[in-house]
Amino acid sequence: MKRDNITPSPEAISGQAPQAISLDVLKEKYFKGDESSIEDLYSRVARALASVEKPELQAEWEAKFYTNLHAGAIGAGRIMSAAGTDIQATLINCFVQPVGDCIQGFDDEGYPGIYEALREAAETMRRGGGVGYDFSRIRPRGAEVKGTASMASGPCSYINVFDQSCSTVESAGARRGAQMGVLRIDHPDVMEFITAKRTPGRWNNFNVSVGVPDAFMQAVVDGADWQLVHSGKPNAKLRAEGAVQRADGKWVYKTVPAQVMWDTIMASTYDFAEPGILFLDHINDDNNLRYCERIAATNPCGEQPLPSYGCCDLGPIILTRFVRNPFGFGGLPSFDFESFEQVVATQVRALDNVLDATFWPLEQQREESAAKRRIGVGFTGMGNTLTMLTLRYSDQEGRDMAKRIAECMRDASYRASVGLAKEKGAFPKFDAKGYLDKGTFASRLPQDIQDDIKKHGIRNSHLLSIAPTGTVSLAFADNASNGIEPAFSWTYTRNKREADGSKSQYQVEDHSWRLYRELGGDVEQLPAYFVSALEMSATEHLAMMETVQPYVDTAISKTVNIPADYPYEDFKNLYLQAWRANLKGLATYRPNSILGAVLETTPVAKAETPAAEPAAAAAAALDPMKLVIERRPEGELSAVADKVEYWTQEGQQRLYIIVSFLPVPSADGKSMVDRAVEFFMPVGQNGESQQWITSSMRLLSLAARGGFLERALADMRKVAWDRGPVRLGTYQRADGTHVPMWHDSEVSAIAYAVQQILERRRQQNLPGISSSTLTPPVPAPVVSQALQTMAGKKCNECGAHAVIRKDGCEYCTSCGAVGSCG
Repeated sequence: MKRDNITPSPEAISGQAPQAISLDVLKEKYFKGDESSIEDLYSRVARALASVEKPELQAEWEAKFYTNLHAGAIGAGRIMSAAGTDIQATLINCFVQPVGDCIQGFDDEGYPGIYEALREAAETMRRGGGVGYDFSRIRPRGAEVKGTASMASGPCSYINVFDQSCSTVESAGARRGAQMGVLRIDHPDVMEFITAKRTPGRWNNFNVSVGVPDAFMQAVVDGADWQLVHSGKPNAKLRAEGAVQRADGKWVYKTVPAQVMWDTIMASTYDFAEPGILFLDHINDDNNLRYCERIAATNPCGEQPLPSYGCCDLGPIILTRFVRNPFGFGGLPSFDFESFEQVVATQVRALDNVLDATFWPLEQQREESAAKRRIGVGFTGMGNTLTMLTLRYSDQEGRDMAKRIAECMRDASYRASVGLAKEKGAFPKFDAKGYLDKGTFASRLPQDIQDDIKKHGIRNSHLLSIAPTGTVSLAFADNASNGIEPAFSWTYTRNKREADGSKSQYQVEDHSWRLYRELGGDVEQLPAYFVSALEMSATEHLAMMETVQPYVDTAISKTVNIPADYPYEDFKNLYLQAWRANLKGLATYRPNSILGAVLETTPVAKAETPAAEPAAAAAAALDPMKLVIERRPEGELSAVADKVEYWTQEGQQRLYIIVSFLPVPSADGKSMVDRAVEFFMPVGQNGESQQWITSSMRLLSLAARGGFLERALADMRKVAWDRGPVRLGTYQRADGTHVPMWHDSEVSAIAYAVQQILERRRQQNLPGISSSTLTPPVPAPVVSQALQTMAGKKCNECGAHAVIRKDGCEYCTSCGAVGSCG
């Protein structure tokens, strides 16, 4: 097969060998079968994407796609991993799936019921796709359910089910399915939704965002009230408390000050990094297809607002490949716009072909894609590119260059799609009048492109998307800065856990920093145009989004990282600024003691919280007995075995309870205390009770590691049965005498016995008694290592609680591991 000439990339010119991190990621995530080189991988992908061309054109386009891959036009992770393999996995990264207001079947508006939607989502994730949902159709807690004469439990209870389903579905290519949950700000259960992630461990497999219309934002600005409404009829109690039906048929469950709701969102986001905000009117007003669809949700990282069964078919272009004379070595640095335009045009065809080459998890997804043919040409390495052009990301000159690049990509993409329409036809739902209607993205295109669209149509309804690039930047772009982001750090040490349990360590270097050194620059004295994400202000991050968003027909995934001491009032103003700037959404990340307080071995200084509720949540989150332990610790644990004797109507009973303990830091970080993490009863002790004994002990173990053991035991103490009272233990009267204690059931009695075991252990943990003499040491990986950089969730690779949201992806600031990007 003939290969076209390839313009040498800067790293090829400088003679750099690939970084170890790039080779490792390639081998682990992208090489398939006997592939051993980037050429093998590119050949597989190029061949797969060319396979849907006419037979006589396939060889030509395979060569062109191969050249384009080398030039920097790669596919998103699903494409690079699964294209051309025999795996029945989708090449599409993410979808949006509908959820209707019924349990099974389809609701009155034709949306799939909750468990049908759950089945569809499970199939999608199993095939490798992430999923976003709008849960707003589900009737709120306390609404009437006519068919069963019962009361609804509300959307948050069903999000629990979707979360658990995701945690058990192993997706194709060993990629855990990411999810986005959206609820509208006018849903009666929205306050529960907003604060849900204050509970440690809840919705771990979800990003969450609140869908906000302009009317709500204006109500916040005006200090007006806001109605919480739904079509589901509230129960008699709620109607008695004031719920009324509006003229449009919807029920007003409650009216609250908009500012109170806004403060609740902001407080949760300030302390817990979620929920994000989706500006629904901005999304829909800008939509080229607003004449035939309404969007209410996005994919998990937020860069693709999508209708029901919509998909994001993504392909970033590595911008650093188009910098000539980087840093001014050899001449004036410049960006090769002409080469960039050519690569963008070919990328449009490649992604359009993906829609025909991919395996579709659901027929509805295939139909939606065929009707509109959405694709998402994007870029990665923006931060590095500006640095190589000697432009500071946070300055106006840097933003001006980013604007030129985005505008060039827009125009080249739309022109290429018009060219495809001439050859292959416009997308079936195309309507020129609606597509170019005033206010749509397409109505702002240069006049010559609009004229061509009117005359020839266009192949793809949407063409642009700035997504997080996570591991593809590591694997294919020499660790170039992710997506639209500036570099996060210039170098870091990667502590990687291998399959056999051993650990390896190596240095990982930012692409532009590395290239600067290789070309002769002094990395000990970096020029001012080397600016990292943490050196910039929040408003400077936001300014880049404001500059680029007008040239992107979907949205931008960007995390605005802000310091822990960032003032709360300034934080709130960021979101108002984003709304006024016509952004489509915003996600921020502020590291703080709440996010980083999951079993840390060194205490973290507590940041001030803006309101009483977050402060209370912070105090609860820092209780060492209530923090989430994500799995049963490996290795041997200290344990006690207690014989429990009690009496029922059938006489004396005996059981043995085994409780295992884990030493954890005390609340003040000055000592260790013992925490119960596992409960066990040998089966065969009590015939008919074996099943409930086994299940109860497993549930208690989960409650113990989830941080709500006290509540679980208290609930067990309330269980009653019809076999009469059970006697266990004694209690002391006021006169000092001890009398037998009676319990309402065997379950209640055993819960009491467990409480006594825990109380005795607590007494042993009192000051003056060394816990180290009571419990053997536990393997270090069980509890997080000392915090090295920024507080966050637990890292699956190094065990440190240092995983933050960076560039739309999960990133460990301790070992550098990159996790889910959605």
